[in-house]
Amino acid sequence: MAFNIQIAELRKDYRQQSLSELEVETKPIEQFEKWWDEAVKSQAEEVNAMTLATCNNKGYPSARIVLLKGFSEKGFIFFTNYESKKGMELKENPYACLVFFWKELERQVRIEGVVQKISEAESDEYFLLRPEGSRISAWSSSQSSIIKDRNILEKNVEHYREAFANGNIPRPPFWGGYIVKPTSVEFWQGRPNRLHDRLLYTQTGTGWKIERLAP
Repeated sequence: MAFNIQIAELRKDYRQQSLSELEVETKPIEQFEKWWDEAVKSQAEEVNAMTLATCNNKGYPSARIVLLKGFSEKGFIFFTNYESKKGMELKENPYACLVFFWKELERQVRIEGVVQKISEAESDEYFLLRPEGSRISAWSSSQSSIIKDRNILEKNVEHYREAFANGNIPRPPFWGGYIVKPTSVEFWQGRPNRLHDRLLYTQTGTGWKIERLAP
């Protein structure tokens, strides 16, 4: 198989930190919060950007970057159009994986779990916090559908600006939040010579067990 030597030789040796079973929190959300705070303090770019991977009912995967909008012991929240590709796939197959990559700290977090819609009241609350332009855009874009050209979007924006000229822009019924409820969470810390530290939290009947994975 042909490959590009210049690409193949791209590599970085990770040496910043280590990750030990003796120093992590007993619950994954507490460990995530610890790493989250450190990522924020490091001024990592787009610290809340995460890959969301989904599958349709045939098992075909797809992935894209979305933004984390909240987390707690219950799970990790993001918002989108329910009728988008990811929304339709989650309707068919309500399981997903999230991946955070904070290159500034040489860290990854991988979360697998069950996905559910959050309540309409919670989606309403967040929607009203969005800038006006973002609320108009939610109405204007039938996300993931094929459109002839960009003029369609711009005409839709003009239409909805007029329709909501009074400033009262409600949440579209086809737009809202999801929560990923984790069943496993992996913390990855880059180490020299590709001998990375990987600790996996797996949900059990009584709590969480922690195991080390080979890099």
